[in-house]
Amino acid sequence: MPQHTPDLPPELRPLTEMPLIKRLLARFFGYSLTRLHAQHRASWLHGQADGFRSGHSAGVDYGYKEGKLEGLEEGRQVLLIRDSRSTEHRPPQVDDLLFDDWRLPLSAELKKRMKADVARLLPAHAQPSAAQWKMIFSDTPSTSVIAGAGAGKSTTLVMRILLLNHYLGFELNSMTVVTFTRESRKDFINKLIELFSLWGPAPSLKEARELVRTFHSRILPMVRSLPGFERLQAFENLSFQAQDSDAEADSNPFDLRINDAQRQQLNACYHRLHGSDERFRELIKPLSRHALQLRELERDHPDVQKRIGVTELAAKRDEELCDLIEDLWFRAGAWPIKGIEPSRQSFDINGSRFQCHGYIPSLDAWVVLGFDPRENPQVSRPNAKLTVRAEWAVKRTLFQAFCRKPLIWLDSYESSKRVLASLAGDASAGPGFDYKVKGELVSAPLLDCFVAAAGFIENLGLDVPNAVSQMSFAKDDPDRFFFEALSLYWRALEDHLLDQKPPMMTYNRMFALFSEHSPENLKLLSDDLLRPLSHLMIDEFQDVSPQIVSWIRASLTEIRSRGPAMHVGRGAQRSSLLCVGDDWQSIYGWRGSSPSYFMEFNKEFPSPSTTKVMLSDNYRSHQHIIDAAEHIVRAAPAIAGKKAKAAGESKDLLPVNVLDRDDQAMAQRLMEHYRKGDSILMLYRKSSDKVLIEQHIQSVVNVDSSLPYPARRLKQLTYHSAKGLQADAVFLLGDCQHLTSSPYKNQVYRMAGLGKAGDSEAYDNAQKDEILRLAYVGITRAVSHCYWYVDGQDNQAANLPKASDRIGKGKAFFADHRQGKVSA
Repeated sequence: MPQHTPDLPPELRPLTEMPLIKRLLARFFGYSLTRLHAQHRASWLHGQADGFRSGHSAGVDYGYKEGKLEGLEEGRQVLLIRDSRSTEHRPPQVDDLLFDDWRLPLSAELKKRMKADVARLLPAHAQPSAAQWKMIFSDTPSTSVIAGAGAGKSTTLVMRILLLNHYLGFELNSMTVVTFTRESRKDFINKLIELFSLWGPAPSLKEARELVRTFHSRILPMVRSLPGFERLQAFENLSFQAQDSDAEADSNPFDLRINDAQRQQLNACYHRLHGSDERFRELIKPLSRHALQLRELERDHPDVQKRIGVTELAAKRDEELCDLIEDLWFRAGAWPIKGIEPSRQSFDINGSRFQCHGYIPSLDAWVVLGFDPRENPQVSRPNAKLTVRAEWAVKRTLFQAFCRKPLIWLDSYESSKRVLASLAGDASAGPGFDYKVKGELVSAPLLDCFVAAAGFIENLGLDVPNAVSQMSFAKDDPDRFFFEALSLYWRALEDHLLDQKPPMMTYNRMFALFSEHSPENLKLLSDDLLRPLSHLMIDEFQDVSPQIVSWIRASLTEIRSRGPAMHVGRGAQRSSLLCVGDDWQSIYGWRGSSPSYFMEFNKEFPSPSTTKVMLSDNYRSHQHIIDAAEHIVRAAPAIAGKKAKAAGESKDLLPVNVLDRDDQAMAQRLMEHYRKGDSILMLYRKSSDKVLIEQHIQSVVNVDSSLPYPARRLKQLTYHSAKGLQADAVFLLGDCQHLTSSPYKNQVYRMAGLGKAGDSEAYDNAQKDEILRLAYVGITRAVSHCYWYVDGQDNQAANLPKASDRIGKGKAFFADHRQGKVSA
């Protein structure tokens, strides 16, 4: 504490200035007088001054200490009050969870009782593993089950339903089990009835069909509940004659084929739009010209290199060739064609002059007539060594490589009729020409291309016109006109379908009506329509699309918002979600599906608590099959910690045999397995490969096809169609290769938020991962034997990624017998 001289009364101040000796004498003298009860004024004043000074000093010291303690206490109280109050405004947090915080009422006694029943009623080999019991007894609102190939997930899922219904009293109509294909749905229904019958009365076939559904069959009743849509038809189901809900439930979401009933509606809409919208008509012209133009060939293409040496000789005979072909067309009544000016024009092709047959002013394109395949292939010019057909093939190849003018090559009399209809503006039968969007493998009728592109965009949860408005293309890119035309056409088609009696709608539009973008529509639904989604179990969840995910989240949000009143008087309360899948088996990205929703399950389906189950046991294949498949796919992003192990009956460890493509050798080996009594899957990538191999195994095909379907031991399927199946011996024909880049899919993929941030080729990169997963699916169909016949190197695809690049060298689970490869 700082020292200072206190303020004295005026009469005492001079005394403080006296010398120290005098002050001491004064004090002593004053003390003596005090003892005598007398007073000496000067001494008294000195004492008074000294006392004042010492008393003041003590008082200040005491007061400072007391005041400081009191001030600190008061200050502490003020600070505490201030700390407990925030001057910042903070609103309440938003509860964006899809579920209430609840648990299934699973007591230890109930679990013990169910386990005892399972041990008593099921054989030893069918007893669940510890991981499977974890899935069955999951008590959290959400559950994700990572189930690899052959993990026995279907049986475990049936036992989960048994727990909810038989042991907890949940009504079957409070649940939905979703499968993706009619085959898997049928198998699951049979398994459900069979297992339930061991515990007592099994559900009827009708009840089982109500429980086991597709997403499509759940959304359709929702839309039909809206006023005016009671008889609504799904566009995808127009081929079904009977309005049977079970038939609708069996519709295949991955079937892109357009039937006659659907095409009739597509053509009618096209005809109306083409006649009423000038901009649409203008867009069709460049598409028509581009589609009809002769496809270009690279100059280093083998066909070009083989024929380039006869360019000069071909040019010398070209005028006679033109005359002869023109005569054939004239005799067939296919020439001249209205709208095409018969006008010979010379072209410089690799330094030589060739001729065409006509010109189309409306398309600004030249026309060359081809050799119709129905004509006699042996027709030839007088004294010519080659047939007309061969000469025409040489000319066509040279034009493909060296002609850069807009050129339409009419291959047949039939194709001329389509051109004639297009030029005449006759849109009643549709556009009449094929188109190929960049990134697609093959061309298809224009309206089929519209349906495929719109389906992909909508599967990603996007609106077609809005998505198109955000795309960008080079000025001379015909896809620019394609997507603008698609935007106009798709909106017109949706209106056209709704105008029909009864009204029609695509499934994608139905899901969009009840997605997170339109939550108010869900409030129009009755409790009875929403209740089956209360406890939702989804198989093959890795194949779900963004569109479906949005509908699931919106439905669960609405169910939760209705609260306990929705479940009064029922055994089933609240809601839950259980998803089973394998991100390594996600192979439908080309349709808009993505494994990311499964891989990031907790983020995509926020829940108070989630159970994660890893089913690692493989009850189908031996360890070499498992290890080979996992070695291929491990380069793709995946859920961490996956490693399957062979379970059940032990089998001989045989490597996956990798061989050069040899159809004859493959057929012989296939027939050997068939004679031994093995079940066989022959999987192919191209339908043309199936035709080729059937020539060598016709005897087996004839015998096997005469048997009832369940007894057949040979199945020939694409890689994609084989998912869920298994066989003793699997023959894989062809590699899994990423062949094209899709500019438009890359753009809409980014719009949908898929792929890595900043990745301009998000879709293409996702497809490079998907080819590895496709090979994984193929290999893991095998129980004991797997043979993989890989095609030789294609010059055009040599540098493109393929699954066989991942075949391990020196690995016991691979035996690489290809020429130039070292066998493991």
